[in-house]
Amino acid sequence: MNQQALPGASTVLIMGIISIVGSIFCCGPFAVVFSIIGLVKAKSAEKLFHDNPELYSDYSNVKTGKILCYIGLGLSLIMLILGIIYFGVIFAMIASGDFNNL
Repeated sequence: MNQQALPGASTVLIMGIISIVGSIFCCGPFAVVFSIIGLVKAKSAEKLFHDNPELYSDYSNVKTGKILCYIGLGLSLIMLILGIIYFGVIFAMIASGDFNNL
């Protein structure tokens, strides 16, 4: 029997890559959106694969994309926390008015 490509497998992989690249180079918190989209697509692709495993191929792309989405989500959250700390320090310096110790 001919196996067909698993629908959504490449989408999950692409969303995982975009979430990592977006969280590192561009805008950390906004990459969460791509991670969530990738994880939702991965869940539907996994359900489709587990219903008929002999019908589909490329399940490894779904697993890889899911891992990349989790990594991108973690990096985005780390970038968000670092951004909050960074701006918190700036606001604390402005509020105290003490710029001579720099």
